Amino acid sequence: MAKKRVGILTGGGDVPGLNSVIKSVVYRGAEIGCEVIGIRRGWEGLTHVDLKDAASKSRYILPLNRENTRTIDRTGGTYLHSSRTNPTKMKKLPPVLEGQKFEPKQSTKKGVTSTVFDVTPAVLKNIEALGLDYLVAIGGDDTLSYAAELDRQGMKVIAVPKTMDNDVRNTEYCIGFSTAITRAMDAIERQRTTVGSHERIGIFRVFGRDAGYTALYTAFVTATRCCIPEYKVDLKHLIELLINDKKNNPSNYSLAILSEGAEWEGYKVKEYGEADAFGHRKKMSVAEDLSDEIKQTTGDETVVSDLTYDLRSGSPDFVDRLVAITFANMAMDALEEGKSGLMSAINEGRYSMVPIPDPKLGPRKVDIASMYNTERYRPKYDHKLGLPIFLTRP
Repeated sequence: MAKKRVGILTGGGDVPGLNSVIKSVVYRGAEIGCEVIGIRRGWEGLTHVDLKDAASKSRYILPLNRENTRTIDRTGGTYLHSSRTNPTKMKKLPPVLEGQKFEPKQSTKKGVTSTVFDVTPAVLKNIEALGLDYLVAIGGDDTLSYAAELDRQGMKVIAVPKTMDNDVRNTEYCIGFSTAITRAMDAIERQRTTVGSHERIGIFRVFGRDAGYTALYTAFVTATRCCIPEYKVDLKHLIELLINDKKNNPSNYSLAILSEGAEWEGYKVKEYGEADAFGHRKKMSVAEDLSDEIKQTTGDETVVSDLTYDLRSGSPDFVDRLVAITFANMAMDALEEGKSGLMSAINEGRYSMVPIPDPKLGPRKVDIASMYNTERYRPKYDHKLGLPIFLTRP
C-alpha cells in the first residue's frame, strides 16, 4: 500500500506548543507509514508557492522527518512559521497567480467595501500537485475557518485548535492558553512590587479581541478585577472599585486586567492600521484609555503594562505540552481510521474528536451568567462542584 502523504501547517499567531504538535505528527506518521510535508507560512504556503520554481518550493514546502524535527519541541513559536492569509478573500493575487481568473467578491467590513478574490481552486491544485492525501491544520478560528472550507470542497482535513484566547468553538481548551495564563500570572505577581512601591493603580492589557478568557482566568488566579469584551462595564463604578481596593490595601495599590477588546458603556476601542486577511485591524490600548480616565477623574497615578505578545513567546508549560502531544496523536488516530472534517478537542474535561467549527458562528464567548460577577467585575468563584478542570459548563 502506498504511503499516505500528510500536509501540516500552522496559521495565525504563534503560541507555545505548536512545535510539539508538529513533532508528534511527524513521529506518529513515521510509525504508521505516512510521509509528512510541512507547508510553511500557513495558508500562504498553498496560495503563493510556485511548484515549478525551485526557490519558491524551497521557501514554502519542507519535507519533515524525525531528524529535522527531533529537537523542535524544546522551544516555542512554530518551526513552520506562520502568516495571516485567507485564500477566500485575497485583496491582491500573488505573483504566481497573476493573469489567472478567480471569482471576485465584494467584502464589507465595518462599512468599508473592497474587492477580493477566492483562490481556492489554486489551493486545491497545489494540494493535488503535492500529492497530499490529508491536511493537518493547526490554528485559531480564522485559520480553521478555511480548514472548514477545504473540508467542504472535499479535501480530507483534520484540525488542531490553538490560541491563547481559548475562543475556538467546540472545545474547552486550545493549545497556548495555559502558558499564556501562567506567563500573565507571573508578570502580574512580579509587577506588584513596582505598583505597590509607588502606590499606584496597575492596569494590565492582555489579548482577547472577542472573548475574555485570558483576562478572566488570569484574574481568577491573581484575585484581581477584570474587564472582558462580553460585558460593558460602568466606568464610574469600575473606578470606584479600584480606588476602594487601593484604600483597603495596606500597600495602597490596586490592579485590573483588561482584554484588548474590553469596553465600557459609551466607549468603543479605537482601531488603527490596515485590516489583516481576516478583516481584523489592530486595537489601540484600552488600558491607556482607562489610565487617562482614572487620572482625569481621581488624580491617581497608574502603571500601564501591555502583556500581549510576551504571553505567547517562549516554551510551553506542562499543560500545553501534554495537550499538544495528545491532540496531535488524536488527529493521527482519526487519519489512520480514514476520518476527516474533525478537530481534536476537550469537552467536559475529556478528550474528544468534534466537527471543525462552523466559521459563521464566530468565536466562543465567556458565559457571563456563570463565570463573571457583573457587580464586582471579577470572576465568579462559587458553585464549581462537578465542573471540569477549565470550569466550562456543558
